[in-house]
Amino acid sequence: MSPDKMVRMANQIATFFRTQPGDDQVERVAHHLRDFWDPRMREQLLDHVAHGGAGLDTLVRQAAERL
Repeated sequence: MSPDKMVRMANQIATFFRTQPGDDQVERVAHHLRDFWDPRMREQLLDHVAHGGAGLDTLVRQAAERL
């Protein structure tokens, strides 16, 4: 998957969970990524974060730490 598409998809997840009530949005994003993303997609995300995480929403960066 292209990095741009991966970033866009991850940010869409963060945008959705940001609108939900509660203060556990980071965990919800991480849970979603664990449950619905293929392991190769999660590895790509973690690699992107390790290289600076350009373009990623803060919620996604924080969620990546919990993967």
